[in-house]
Amino acid sequence: MSYQALYRKWRPSEFDEVKGQDHIVTTLRNQIKADRIGHAYLFCGTRGTGKTTVAKIFAKAVNCLHPVDGSPCNECEMCKAINAQTSMNVIEIDAASNNGVDNIREIRDEVTYSPTEGKYKVYIIDEVHMLSIGAFNALLKTLEEPPSYVIFILATTEAAKIPITILSRCQRYDFKRITIDTIAGRLTELIGRENLDVEDKAVRYIARAADGSMRDALSLLDQCVAFYLGQRLTYDNVLDVLGAVDTSVFSRLLRCIDAGRFTEAVRLLEEVVIQGRELTQFVTDFIWYLRNLLLVQGSGDLEDILDISSENLAALQEEAQKIDNGRVMRYIRVFSELSGQIRYSSQKRVLIEVALVRLCQPSMEGRDASLENQLAALSERLENLERHMAQGTFMAGSPGSGGVAQDYSLDPSLPDRGIQTEENAGKTLDAAPEDLKAVIGQWGRIISDVPVSMGIMLKNAQVAAGKDNTLVLGFNESMNKAYFDQEEHRAALEKVIESRVGKHVQVVSTLIREQEKQENDFFIPSKVNLSGVDFTFEDE
Repeated sequence: MSYQALYRKWRPSEFDEVKGQDHIVTTLRNQIKADRIGHAYLFCGTRGTGKTTVAKIFAKAVNCLHPVDGSPCNECEMCKAINAQTSMNVIEIDAASNNGVDNIREIRDEVTYSPTEGKYKVYIIDEVHMLSIGAFNALLKTLEEPPSYVIFILATTEAAKIPITILSRCQRYDFKRITIDTIAGRLTELIGRENLDVEDKAVRYIARAADGSMRDALSLLDQCVAFYLGQRLTYDNVLDVLGAVDTSVFSRLLRCIDAGRFTEAVRLLEEVVIQGRELTQFVTDFIWYLRNLLLVQGSGDLEDILDISSENLAALQEEAQKIDNGRVMRYIRVFSELSGQIRYSSQKRVLIEVALVRLCQPSMEGRDASLENQLAALSERLENLERHMAQGTFMAGSPGSGGVAQDYSLDPSLPDRGIQTEENAGKTLDAAPEDLKAVIGQWGRIISDVPVSMGIMLKNAQVAAGKDNTLVLGFNESMNKAYFDQEEHRAALEKVIESRVGKHVQVVSTLIREQEKQENDFFIPSKVNLSGVDFTFEDE
């Protein structure tokens, strides 16, 4: 006999074998024992939760010659015929491929004939939401007043698509997602029957990856066992087969993101890609990791809900102390948006890299982002500013630098912040080219010394070394330029600069577009682009 998939081989044949749906099984068994059987049932729920399986068991139970506590005996002729799919009393219909009016009219004609053996004719219509409007209308009258020997069982994953006129004529049963513990217990039981050697940690991961579906869990187990046939199936083996990533990788990625180390984050993503991991699953698992981290920050006593080992929980608790929960919520929002985009994208890696840019560099959060994300990014930038001010450092982000903090005040090549000796006391020297470099290097600190109103005008200003050792302020708006064209404002800024570098620096303001037209009049070796907190060096 050819090989049979595990989910088919171990499909439950009686109610006691159905896992995770006790509320439904108990109700149906009580109806059978009390002979209170309805004429129409609607089974709703996600894939792989047991809808069709329970429908078949129920069809056997109502026709069984010797039922045991409301469950089929699987020994009588009726049970054997239904198990062998040779009984004329149980008719399965796939509504996805038989969804026309004519298909339902055939059913309506057939129900007029009573069963030749057994008590009931049971019609199991799978994916019933796929029926056309005309087919639903054709089914309506029969469903409302069927013969006493006919039972309809409608199964669907999308109950919202079924007309209310159909819903009101059925007993509705909602199948729940099966818990990880229940799936893991069933897998362990079947692994023993199959004489397989599987690590407990691997079983738990497969159970979680199944996302509440017992059928998916058995299919994943089948796939992993086939790849490592005859060998012990370990946790690492399962990760290899399913293209998943170990949680230690997520911890490293989170630390890179929180520190703003974009380059390291991209290199880590490169490792994941080279290992052949599935990127959609990578995003999903990272969101799950962040969710666990957020719950740990809320309460440490959640081991049963988090479904992780004590070792991983301890590592997660340590990680939770190092990061603010507001940031974690922003990371979850960004990656949740990404998970909706990446599923059908042909450029999955690019989308992940864009998300990493948004997380590592909050100033990159564009206007197209949601207001909530923009506010979270702004809050994060302010936190970064406060942290660097407390440390005496500022972020100097250059392309590819990953936002590494550089403390210009500790650079011995820079001037001594205007400390004057006895030789030059009482007089101020004019700035030299190296002094202009020092001004540009300390521009962030200079901005922090000016009045608030002036700081607003300097936002997004571009600073350059101009001719005759002047400092050029480039603006996009004429209003900003006009502000510094006024002698009092320009003099106030020059005074702040002088207090920093100990040299007099003449400030000149200009519009960037005019500067580009008069390219020969200005020499601009470097620029500093201020946007809120961070500033970036760009080579011309």
